[in-house]
Amino acid sequence: MGEYTVSDTVLDRLLEPSLERLAARLGSVAGLAETERRAVHAGAAKALLDTVRLRTNRVLLLELNAARITGRLTGDDPEARWRDWESQAANQEFWESLGAHYPTLIPRLRRLIGNRCAAAMSLARRFAADRPLVTTLLRPFEGDEPGELVSVEFGAGDSHRGGQSVAILSCAAGKVVYKPRSVAVDLAVTRLLSRLLDDEPADTRIRVPDVVNGDGYGWAEHVAHRYCADEEELRCFYRNLGHWLAVMRLVGGTDLHAENLIAAGPIPTVVDCETLFTPQSPARESGYGLAADRAGRLIGGSVLGTGLLPGRGLALGWRGVDMSAIGSLPGQQPVTELPVILGVGTDEARIGLAPVRVPLSLNHPSPEPVLIKHWDLVVDGFARLTRRLRKIDEGGELQGWLEEFADLPIRVVLRSTESYAELQRMLWHPQALHDEPTARRRAADLLAKQAANAPGRPDDPVVIEAEVEELLDGDVPFFATTPRRGRLAGPRGTLWGPAQDLIAGTLSRWRSADLALERQVIQSALVSAYLNEGGVPTQRRLLPARLDTDRLDRRRRALAAGIMRSLSDAAVRAEDGTVTWIAPVLNPTGWAVMPLGLDMYGGAAGIAALLAGYLREMEAGRADPVPDVGPLLDDVLRTVRMAEEQWAKKRGEIKVRRPAPAGGYLGLASRIWGWLLLVRLGVIEPAEAFSRSADVVRELPAALDSEPSLDLVSGMAGAVVPLLRLHESAGDADAGKLAGEIGRKLVSAARVRGDTACWTIDGFPDGIGGLAHGATGIGWALDRLAAATGDTDCATLAEAAFAYEETLYVPETGSWRDLRGPDQIGAAWCHGSVGIAAVAADRLMSGRGDPERLRDLLRRAAQASQADGIGWNHTLCHGDFGAWEVLDLAVTAGLGAGGLDRSRLEAHLIGSVEEHGPVSGFARDAFVPGLMPGLGGVAYQLLRMHPECTLPSVLLPDPGPVQAS
Repeated sequence: MGEYTVSDTVLDRLLEPSLERLAARLGSVAGLAETERRAVHAGAAKALLDTVRLRTNRVLLLELNAARITGRLTGDDPEARWRDWESQAANQEFWESLGAHYPTLIPRLRRLIGNRCAAAMSLARRFAADRPLVTTLLRPFEGDEPGELVSVEFGAGDSHRGGQSVAILSCAAGKVVYKPRSVAVDLAVTRLLSRLLDDEPADTRIRVPDVVNGDGYGWAEHVAHRYCADEEELRCFYRNLGHWLAVMRLVGGTDLHAENLIAAGPIPTVVDCETLFTPQSPARESGYGLAADRAGRLIGGSVLGTGLLPGRGLALGWRGVDMSAIGSLPGQQPVTELPVILGVGTDEARIGLAPVRVPLSLNHPSPEPVLIKHWDLVVDGFARLTRRLRKIDEGGELQGWLEEFADLPIRVVLRSTESYAELQRMLWHPQALHDEPTARRRAADLLAKQAANAPGRPDDPVVIEAEVEELLDGDVPFFATTPRRGRLAGPRGTLWGPAQDLIAGTLSRWRSADLALERQVIQSALVSAYLNEGGVPTQRRLLPARLDTDRLDRRRRALAAGIMRSLSDAAVRAEDGTVTWIAPVLNPTGWAVMPLGLDMYGGAAGIAALLAGYLREMEAGRADPVPDVGPLLDDVLRTVRMAEEQWAKKRGEIKVRRPAPAGGYLGLASRIWGWLLLVRLGVIEPAEAFSRSADVVRELPAALDSEPSLDLVSGMAGAVVPLLRLHESAGDADAGKLAGEIGRKLVSAARVRGDTACWTIDGFPDGIGGLAHGATGIGWALDRLAAATGDTDCATLAEAAFAYEETLYVPETGSWRDLRGPDQIGAAWCHGSVGIAAVAADRLMSGRGDPERLRDLLRRAAQASQADGIGWNHTLCHGDFGAWEVLDLAVTAGLGAGGLDRSRLEAHLIGSVEEHGPVSGFARDAFVPGLMPGLGGVAYQLLRMHPECTLPSVLLPDPGPVQAS
């Protein structure tokens, strides 16, 4: 927690006896000067104070509150009563009195403190004994002596096995790192890199720190962070990241998060490489089809498993956080809410949630890294070194090099540190300290449930009990083995897993890896580094070299058919007739490389709509024949149905966990939209769509209660129109009622300022504009609800939302401000003019609103989209084919600017795709099949370019009118 409850003197009283004993014991360590003993003692004292403070904050706050309520505090104001509380708590009798209500608190604290003191003694003895060896790692200036130990920083990482943790020792001549584990594997990695990269300059190739190995512990060189000096060093750095990906893919490296890699100029240095030859977890059937399971295994076994590549966390408190060694970009981390102590210094101090920014690591080579600019170097570095490794393997040398790791200690991370951290917080909660047996059982039950849902995690009750014991002592459970042995030695002397040859298994998986898939995963992972397109630095524009208006329909058809064939070729299929794709996927936590979900934005529902649309246009003779489209549609529908049925089967469990969001593009309502749209496209019967949509309606109340998001894409506003259409077409009274409830929630959540209204969205307390997440999208939902129900409050708030959007219009630039960044122009569907124009056109065509004002709005939005929204990529969400639709609408309405007509507009887009290939936003060269962020939407809009095409727009989550029979 971010604040302290009491002054250090309160906890000092608790720690004082143990620290006095530590000081006495340090006095017996030969080879340490008195100042060095004090340095060790001071470091241990600080680490203990921080650790005990985190374990006792909640108890102390509870006791403070009890003292205040019962009148045991004197003082005329909250501050004075706080000081009285501190004086009462700063004595041994207070701590002993806690035993009545928290019987295990003091015994557990004593174990924790005793373990940390013993770990400090071990470090002191080892440093004194190894000083001559340790000084070789300090790299003093020529002629200088290393000098004495000045300070020790304990806790540079999690504590394991009796309070042991990495420590940083500062000497007069520099720093050295103490590791309470063998570093023999680090020496082996150095030998491997020297052989593999013997033609690379030693001062620029990848490396691990120099080490000195002891008996069960070791010393490592302290690597200082340094930014690259110039572009040449930057290019070398990113190529080297590709080399690390190739090496770690070979040796089964995992857990390589941002703190495990330090940018030392052009050299990305892995400072902790203990998790090598990680055993592969057994496969588990998800129930969502064999294709999804196969895709999951392919991803899990790919280079993505190293932890080096960008990816967003799922655990509570880490949702959406990118902790990867290559990612973790400044400005691209969500602001998470974590528990802190509010009102410190008063007798009303309490736990509350406050926004906390993720601290920056030292993994980047520049203050503002432009990852997207150098990503091709990462991919190329991986591919080139992997090809070299394969040649070495063909020559028969590689296996012998890896066998040198066979008997070296390695660590295996079976559960994420975040999972253990959550459990540890629970086990040190006052309720757990009051009733430890119940807390133990709950922790063990949660670990067992995790093992049931994630194969490879320990499910043996004996091992789980040992894990709980470690957490009770304040340690993170530790599992270790050697590659030859394979069976894991766990906490408290337990054993887990089978004996196996981890080198043979890792090498076999590497040899069978699909290099094309690995490249695709690396290319796709880039998107996970960015929260959204707004964070991506300016890219080159994809304008055609010349405007060719000849044979437009023939070229349009060829491009659409080519994308459909690519879609079929990229599919992951299975023998049960299910199908999916591996791609960058946007989910509620951010972007991640994974199998497609069920949503309309980038998931299977959107793919089904595309295939159904293509099939209809093909049958009408307006699209080229692609034989795979019909069978592929059948497979996608089979997959979606199976997933829906599995989802329904697990609904009872899902209520316990975090429900899916409600949104119209990412969430439950998108599935309603998808089913109704498929009815309109003629590929499923209304009865099925209505039945499946009704099932989704029953899930929505829990989603609305657990996730207060308001926006169109993933929030409750996106559910309004799909619910209204379901009510209209199927007579579903629950759907109509729920739409009205959402409207009231949106009205009550509005921040009204004069004639304008906005909503707090995703870290923007003062509101944000645009369709996807801002005022225009929420205003559109309220406007449609008002038209359907006559609700005047909704109508008023809708107009106020549109008025707010107008406050973001800048006449001098002819565009709308995107509040996600300073001086940023919004010219996309998601944030800016394309989405604004889509809503204006929808209102204009349906007669809702002042037609002259709407025509003017459509004209301005189309001009902004033409000027700033074209030429960056080809997607609907933030690219050319989203802009095409509103520009086409403007041309039809006689509002086109600069002589723009339909043929010139189509020639521009078709020529761009022909010249540059279809480009999926900031995933660039990765194949993204989805409707809004990918090439699926490009094909869908190419179909809609035909003047006789009647496929409905997907720029708003509205299936249109659906016939019940």
